[in-house]
Amino acid sequence: MEIITFESKAYKELDNKITAIADYIFNYTEAESTNEDEIWVDSYEVCTFLKISEKTLQRLRVAGTIAYSNIRGRYFYKISEVKRMLEERLIKSNKENINDLINNHQLYVKERKNIRKDK
Repeated sequence: MEIITFESKAYKELDNKITAIADYIFNYTEAESTNEDEIWVDSYEVCTFLKISEKTLQRLRVAGTIAYSNIRGRYFYKISEVKRMLEERLIKSNKENINDLINNHQLYVKERKNIRKDK
């Protein structure tokens, strides 16, 4: 292993540059307009904001009625798929609930980014 040392002033300058780059990347991705239909939400968010039970969501998955992705045991759904379920009246909910789902998901994403910045 090779050990490299340099002055604390140089380290601070390097740290500031890395932080500036990270801030630029985070701000650029936030500024990018994301299509809300392409947002992925998890089962908890879908059940909470659409006011349906996890069992109902599970039945829809098993029946092949709703498209989903399973990542490490967690299920994720695209907003477009949830909207389709509402339009086809497979889920009894209203437009206000889908807006709550989208808005609260965006708040959750911002919160997660802030937690990552603090680490």
